[in-house]
Amino acid sequence: MSADRDTGRAPEPSRRRGLALLPFAIFFAIAAMFAFALRSGDPSKLPSALIGKPAPEMTLPALAGLREGGAAVPGFTTADLRRGEPTVVNFFASWCVPCVQEHPQLLELRARTGVRIVGINYKDPDPGGRRFLGRYGNPYAAVGVDDSGRAALEWGVYGMPETFVVDGAGRIAMKHVGPITPQMLEMRIVPAIEAARKK
Repeated sequence: MSADRDTGRAPEPSRRRGLALLPFAIFFAIAAMFAFALRSGDPSKLPSALIGKPAPEMTLPALAGLREGGAAVPGFTTADLRRGEPTVVNFFASWCVPCVQEHPQLLELRARTGVRIVGINYKDPDPGGRRFLGRYGNPYAAVGVDDSGRAALEWGVYGMPETFVVDGAGRIAMKHVGPITPQMLEMRIVPAIEAARKK
């Protein structure tokens, strides 16, 4: 009879196998959670560790050649999100079909609420972002360029488009994954802006 059987302990190789499988078990648990959120029809249920936390520090250059009312539309920094009023941050790209679908909602949001909306143009070769806004209209007070994808990574973006409501102190109050529909505008985005205004 072996020492392992006498002591009732599992053999050492079994323990090692169990530890080796632990990362896979964690991965599959997280994958199942994401799959559930996607299959539920509401990708906005995907988790975000940033809710309630300060927006990531960044400095994004302006979208070259983008003008509004004769003036250049600026880029922005994280400090611009701490102005005492809520800001909506929207990641978009000209190659993104859902971005085209949601764009009228962004124009409606600005006209209806007066909230400051800033855009982050994600991995969009020039002149893609500028042509996109020239064709569909510009709801943004500022547009930063994320050529490398670094800003999207720091914001935990899964894909285009994604939208965040940031409170006046620069904390992320809400995240919406996927295109904003008229229903989502009413049910999630506008209420989140109103709640952020009360803080």
